[in-house]
Amino acid sequence: MRGIRNRVRAYYSEAIERHGPTPLGVDWPNAASQYLRFLQLLKICDFDQPFSLNDFGCGYGALLEYLALRHRGAPIAYNGIDLSPSMIAAARKRWSVRLHTTFRVASRCTTTADYSIASGVFNVRLGQPVEVWEAYVEDIMRDLCARSRIGFAVDFMLPHDEAPMERELYRTPKSRWVAFCRSELGCAVRPLTGYGLREFTLLARRE
Repeated sequence: MRGIRNRVRAYYSEAIERHGPTPLGVDWPNAASQYLRFLQLLKICDFDQPFSLNDFGCGYGALLEYLALRHRGAPIAYNGIDLSPSMIAAARKRWSVRLHTTFRVASRCTTTADYSIASGVFNVRLGQPVEVWEAYVEDIMRDLCARSRIGFAVDFMLPHDEAPMERELYRTPKSRWVAFCRSELGCAVRPLTGYGLREFTLLARRE
């Protein structure tokens, strides 16, 4: 796992150093697709009451931009976690005045929260064998579940209809991870698809 984390850290550190705190800096093509993913992931949360949130793979804190736009004034205690020191440095600089906000360089969630989300962190496998990458994904999802009082949400890219999976990317049918959340994590799972991107989101609630 250490070798995978080192490669992921280097990949995303290089991206933000090249493109700055922008969607390209976290390897997304634009803010519109980024916000569409946030919309799905945050369906795990109940915005009618205060809550705490772990944002694993937080990057420069783009989720906070979305929250300020769509849920301004919502009382959310936010914990951002990322492998890349460059990402965390950019996030701290950008959000230093936001109350109840912390950022940590880490490979796991550093505190227990009501909810946890991970946006796009499983997509770029950097040429790792699929079985090795899936073990890495399982490790992260176990931690997200353990560190979430109520539930967590993650997203994945769906396979192409006919073309083989790209060597650098990870694509998967949703059944693989729905089954994992139910059988291994003991969660009730709601899969979301059909929101305009070739991917799916899993909303997993602890039972």
